[in-house]
Amino acid sequence: MLESSQPIAEDVEVRDPAAMVNTECAQAPDGAEPTLKQRLEHQRAAFSACPFPSAETRLTQLSGLKRLLVDNQQALAQALSADFGHRAKDDSMFGDILPSVQMVKYQIRHLKRWMKPQRRRAGLLLVPAQVKVVYQPLGVVGIVVPWNFPLMLSIGPLASALAAGNRAMIKMSEFTPHTNALLKRLLAQQFCEDEVAIVEGEADVAQAFSALPFDHLLFTGSTAVGHHVMRAAADNLTPVTLELGGKSPVIIAPDMAIDTAVARMIYGKTLNAGQICVSPDYVLCPADKLSEFCEQFVRRFQQMYPNGEGGDDYSCVINSRQSQRLQAWLADAEEKGAQVIPCGGRGDDNQRRMATQLLLNVSDEMTLMQQEIFGPLLPVIPYTDIDEALEYIAKRPRPLALYLLSFDKALQQRIETETHSGGVCINDTIFHVAADDAPFGGIGPSGMGHYHGHEGFLTFSKAKTVLKQGLFASSLLVHPPYGRWLQKLLVKIFVR
Repeated sequence: MLESSQPIAEDVEVRDPAAMVNTECAQAPDGAEPTLKQRLEHQRAAFSACPFPSAETRLTQLSGLKRLLVDNQQALAQALSADFGHRAKDDSMFGDILPSVQMVKYQIRHLKRWMKPQRRRAGLLLVPAQVKVVYQPLGVVGIVVPWNFPLMLSIGPLASALAAGNRAMIKMSEFTPHTNALLKRLLAQQFCEDEVAIVEGEADVAQAFSALPFDHLLFTGSTAVGHHVMRAAADNLTPVTLELGGKSPVIIAPDMAIDTAVARMIYGKTLNAGQICVSPDYVLCPADKLSEFCEQFVRRFQQMYPNGEGGDDYSCVINSRQSQRLQAWLADAEEKGAQVIPCGGRGDDNQRRMATQLLLNVSDEMTLMQQEIFGPLLPVIPYTDIDEALEYIAKRPRPLALYLLSFDKALQQRIETETHSGGVCINDTIFHVAADDAPFGGIGPSGMGHYHGHEGFLTFSKAKTVLKQGLFASSLLVHPPYGRWLQKLLVKIFVR
């Protein structure tokens, strides 16, 4: 259990609207805790009894989910802070709670339109048949949640899964026990276990969870673990959406004023102490502006956090394990020749408070240049020509995000068409993830598949083609025996 002065989840006041309590939930026999397999079978049976929930049912679920978030903001922020040792309340609000609410509201606004079958053209050959596409729920969706944004990365996929008419099992991180306990209590107010179930446990539970025969599995986490998840899912031919990470670069173009560049990108690195999958991982800066960038970054950091990394507005590194990893990577870089420019204190394993550390003279031999940093370390790499910067990115694995700071429209167009990444922000960082009406997902080592927006509904639905014939079916014209004049005419008309 993490040490914290924050109240644990059980002690937090939770608003419990009686109208949301589902009194028809089936109970486990003799109060026994069901196994993972039993929970899945229970949800499958419930889904089979109701394989296509109505729009009204789905909207009721989503509205209840939104109310739970809105009515329990304070409790959720306190639980999140307890898990981190200290997490800035506004980091939780802007990074977890607000986007979760917005995702649910977006699903509510558009659900009925998404659910409507789409008319499609049958084509002249199949006249007078009618063709439509029906969006059918998949069944039971598995969701694996990391520790860095445990609310947004559980509620976001859950909202999409519910909008599509599915049931869901959610494996929470073992590093966020307070948030897990509170979220489990809140969801129990609105959902039966055969609708939404929270699963907790260590790595062995996560491994067993990934091996279950879900109808779809969404995993958010590291690329290394993503390999194992995909292998486990393959045994069941379970389709997967992998939201991974990678080393997301920031390109400061020659035309961009450094003070503006720093102002536009720093929040993406300091929010949640840089523990974000789309956080800037390194900066490519014009060589003649390198010193100015470092000076401006340190100045801006100290303006944003006048009490330093120890103030209430700055968040802790999640636990000692992650803190030790960051300290080891920092020491490794220094031993191999990196110059460190601290924006504040370098932290320790007890307090786990580390201000952003800028690193110059980095090389590929350093661990932090080989793996996603996921914390407040920021290498700054000089370049002399923009083509050099683009080549540097192209030679490396495709990242989850790419950031360009430039008002040069020609360069912006090059970034859009010549680079590959999960998403792009121009003259900003991380906020593309908050675009409700746009998909979010990686490419290659940074992931596969999408959710958020309409794409989330589509990811958790089966787009099923339905062709309907009436009293006359044109397909009868091509039945054997072959060689008739009408068949020959059809071939001449359509094969040309």
